[in-house]
Amino acid sequence: MWYAIICEDKPNSLSVRMQARPAHLEKLQQLKDEGRLLTAGPLPAIDNEDPEENGFTGSLIVAEFDSLADAQAWADNDPYSQQGVFSNVIVKPYKKVF
Repeated sequence: MWYAIICEDKPNSLSVRMQARPAHLEKLQQLKDEGRLLTAGPLPAIDNEDPEENGFTGSLIVAEFDSLADAQAWADNDPYSQQGVFSNVIVKPYKKVF
């Protein structure tokens, strides 16, 4: 089943985010290589694709997992979670319609 992983960044966490980014992207690449990644990306803090120093307010990942518990475990072990980028992470089942 698909799961939406909705993450909110801690204020002023851009530098930590950038440090953890290579490991985060590697983990996402594994999902993509397995054909389990529908979409993933950051949520810019301003209405601009490149928010520069304004940074991001969070991330959205939609990926396929065997269970809600597996999706939650993946999110908990994401480098952004481990390095303290996120203040809150919500994992919910997602039904792809289009």
